[in-house]
Amino acid sequence: MSDPTEANTEPVEPTPAGAAERHVRVVLVDDHRMFRTGVQAEIGRTEETGVEVVGEAADVDQAVTVITATRPEVVLLDVHLPGGGGVEVLRRCAPLMADAEQPVRFLALSVSDAAEDVIGVIRGGARGYVTKTITGTDLVDSVFRVQEGDAVFSPRLAGFVLDAFASTDAPPVDEDLDRLTQREREVLRLIARGYAYKEIAKQLFISVKTVESHVSAVLRKLQLSNRHELTRWATARRLV
Repeated sequence: MSDPTEANTEPVEPTPAGAAERHVRVVLVDDHRMFRTGVQAEIGRTEETGVEVVGEAADVDQAVTVITATRPEVVLLDVHLPGGGGVEVLRRCAPLMADAEQPVRFLALSVSDAAEDVIGVIRGGARGYVTKTITGTDLVDSVFRVQEGDAVFSPRLAGFVLDAFASTDAPPVDEDLDRLTQREREVLRLIARGYAYKEIAKQLFISVKTVESHVSAVLRKLQLSNRHELTRWATARRLV
């Protein structure tokens, strides 16, 4: 595997007339290598898009290491990552986000459109949240907007943030749910939807044994006895 801090060295086409003069340094954080490769190919043509991909990471520890080493302007951050999820990356990178001279800004890029995922990373300090259905052109635009300090959301997701932060009736933080890591929440949701362990393992690209470990951790943290109680718990909180 290549050095995660190594910048893109693929040959690029000659700069076309009117090519973007703006420039932004970006780190890609996602646990699916093929997805990172696709994003790199789509937006990382620096002379065309102005986006320079300076590093990649597949889990929380890698992300913190690469972000600290490269100090990008923008991090494209997946919500569900091994090691604690995007929220854990945000927590550990809080000093970099708070740097007045050279702030590192985060834009969540995830397949999930669940309200708790959106609100969780925004509470953690991300400047926006877009789903993986976004086009390459719109993603480039979103990256530059975040670099400039704007908040960027896919249209439907903005409502979650408004409901959570702009309303005086915003729901309180669910302390029980906050005990779970992002991966544990993901497993919880699939269990509650009736998926078998083998199906969950296949969908999340993890082993059945790992699924069993996550379920055990969820039951322990929530003080539940079995998957039927877990399903009722998740349904009551509209996580299904």
